[in-house]
Amino acid sequence: MSAPTAPIRPTIRLKPKAQPRAIRHGFPWAYDNEIVTDRRTKALAPGTIARLEDDEQRPLGAVAVNPNSRIFARVLDRDPAAVIDRAWLAAKLDMALAHRTRLYDAPYYRLVHAEADGLPGVIVDRFGDTAVLQPNAAWADVLAEDLAQALVEVTGVAHVLKNASGRARTLEGLDEESRVLIGADPGRAEVPMNGATYIADLTGGQKTGLFYDQRPNHAFAAGLAKGARVLDVFAHVGGFSLAALAAGADSALAVDASAPALALATEGAVASGTGARFATRQGDAFAVLEALAAEGESFDVVICDPPAFAPSKPALEAGLRAYERIARLAAPLVRPGGYLGLCSCSHAADLAKFRTACSRGIGRAGRRAQLIHTGFAGPDHPQHPQLAETGYLKALFYRLTP
Repeated sequence: MSAPTAPIRPTIRLKPKAQPRAIRHGFPWAYDNEIVTDRRTKALAPGTIARLEDDEQRPLGAVAVNPNSRIFARVLDRDPAAVIDRAWLAAKLDMALAHRTRLYDAPYYRLVHAEADGLPGVIVDRFGDTAVLQPNAAWADVLAEDLAQALVEVTGVAHVLKNASGRARTLEGLDEESRVLIGADPGRAEVPMNGATYIADLTGGQKTGLFYDQRPNHAFAAGLAKGARVLDVFAHVGGFSLAALAAGADSALAVDASAPALALATEGAVASGTGARFATRQGDAFAVLEALAAEGESFDVVICDPPAFAPSKPALEAGLRAYERIARLAAPLVRPGGYLGLCSCSHAADLAKFRTACSRGIGRAGRRAQLIHTGFAGPDHPQHPQLAETGYLKALFYRLTP
């Protein structure tokens, strides 16, 4: 039997001043200002698989190209002749699945975390027999049908949904057309996590419907919450509050600007058997924090888990000011000896900058604090060792003293 023929694909080349060593050592991207561009390379269709070479024409690997993106090339395989087909996708998914099934005893987790799982730009969250796919890079969008078939083949899911929302697809020049790829849209999913039941809206909710990355931070906060009065700000579908109630909190108040998200949180509390101890308050989080202070309210545990205030470097300074303001407004609501959890999902705000902003906000509120724990995303959200962006989530837990 003859050996498979190497695929015929276009070649792109790094400029002489680019750093091929970084790619050889595992860095997964080549930027547009590092690539020799001419009419031929600029005319490549987004999602084209190409051969990447250094400036001396030595091969670096097979890459996915998008001339419309700042990230011009994403490394798919170190073998420049690798066949990127359904079997290749299935092998990557099988490796990702083996890790998650070792971690969790139920099929509710992030199955694929982009570059860290060897599938650049690809996010897959699993909700039992449904997988929600976010193809946030052009190559993955082109191969979305193959990805869906490979997901069914490897995991046995019955439904695969494509979620096309989000800033990442916009940066890639991709559309926002979400649709069912395989099976049907189940609408919602009940997700067991940290002793609670969460209701995820798989098509109408934020991102894929639930934030699995906070699972270990939910658990840590829940460990502080037995017998406590809990305030969960930017609660979404009740991430921190439902886990706290499941762990024995006396009560929990969830605050969010989204009425549909709070309705799902309420459904989750009822499904968890903790509905009688759960309440919601809709409104702008900053305004609600100010109002609660004016009303003389106080809590044993306060958690603030806002959206990304600093989604990019240009937004960093404004984002840090927003994180400081959240800390300043939340700290007065914590009873002496109580706990304050502050979270950031902004990759542009590194841990040191985020910690400085939070500590400054607490100090400006006139409170003294002990930093007792620093949390990150769960192990189903592995970090790529050379991509700081994959270490985006930070959670700081303080004990506020008199």
